[in-house]
Amino acid sequence: MNILILGSGGREHSLAWAVKQNPKCDRLIVAPGNAGIATIADCADINILDGGAVATFAEENAIDFVIVGPEAPLAAGVADRLRKAGLLVFGPSQNAAQLEASKSFTKAICDAADAPTAAYAHFTDAEAARRYIRDKGAPIVVKADGLAAGKGVIVAMTEAEALAAIDDMFDGSFGEAGAEVVIEEFMDGEEASFFVLCDGNTILPIGTAQDHKRAFDGDTGPNTGGMGAYSPAPVMTDEITQKALDQIITPTMDEMRKRGTPFQGVLFCGLMIQNGQPRLVEYNVRFGDPECQCLMMRLGGQVLDLLQACAEARLHEVQVNWADDHALTIVMAANGYPGSYAKGTVIKGLDSQPEDSFHMVFHAGTARTDGQVTASGGRVLNITARGNALAEAHEKAYAMAQGIDWNDGFYRSDIGWRAL
Repeated sequence: MNILILGSGGREHSLAWAVKQNPKCDRLIVAPGNAGIATIADCADINILDGGAVATFAEENAIDFVIVGPEAPLAAGVADRLRKAGLLVFGPSQNAAQLEASKSFTKAICDAADAPTAAYAHFTDAEAARRYIRDKGAPIVVKADGLAAGKGVIVAMTEAEALAAIDDMFDGSFGEAGAEVVIEEFMDGEEASFFVLCDGNTILPIGTAQDHKRAFDGDTGPNTGGMGAYSPAPVMTDEITQKALDQIITPTMDEMRKRGTPFQGVLFCGLMIQNGQPRLVEYNVRFGDPECQCLMMRLGGQVLDLLQACAEARLHEVQVNWADDHALTIVMAANGYPGSYAKGTVIKGLDSQPEDSFHMVFHAGTARTDGQVTASGGRVLNITARGNALAEAHEKAYAMAQGIDWNDGFYRSDIGWRAL
């Protein structure tokens, strides 16, 4: 098979790495890719938000299967355009992608499906939102309604923080995503990520993970796109996993089908678990980043078979073969992230890192400049390791991190602390 993966981050590097291990993969192209992806696949500079351009490229390169990595092309309807061109695609339709692209849409679906989630209100007017916050008090959660690259959620511990978030969102800090906001009750408990494949009918669980959103050790500092993750999530017991499927995911998928917008792709369910009861925090319609890196490390080459079965609506024919192991990933980010940071700084020591099914440095924001790997984004590297126990994966990953020479970057030293 000739396979095209859309995206340029650590998620896409790990997807490419796993797909490449499957003997069915003849040629692999990633668009636009990054410096790390370029070592294992061909990279193509195309606009992945332009469905027509992607369809033309796929036709010219005899592509058999397209895997859409990030949320933006899905929200832009790229998967629909590719299906219209007769291509096999992994990723939901534009209508189904609203489960991530619109927080208020998801809340309406949860109401209809009676899925347990936080109480909420939806606002298009800043003053009404401020009144609601003053009435409810803090802690409270303020979310940009649209796509904000994982950063449009403010967990406000004080009323002042919540009111400042409203000002930011309506003043355009989050672009169009913040033109509408959803304000939710603060949910206490332990957060976990649960990933399922759905082909419109069948739901297949493919793993759990926990990530660390805050920038600094001890879960302090500003919210980020994610500073590290580990899989599986110990809090996701068999009983809680079953409750999440029965009470949240299955009713949601049934409701989507009822509305004529069946979901086909990966559904990332962010859950808050308290006293053995899961509640939905949010849905994403793509693999989490950096959780995907842990999942791919544990799943390996079977990923291609699973994604293909999902795209061909035959998930009922396949099963996931898990090794009884653990994976952990550390995000190396540019100094200053998630605020302003320098680009173009040189990263050394990558050549000496092991690359096998137990150790991988997945590139997120990197480029190759004058023969050297340079930082081109905020989150730059995902140092990922597997072990029989989480402690072993942790030890391996941190040993790798210490071997990377990049003075302009930082990472947390406590990834996995909850489980460890």
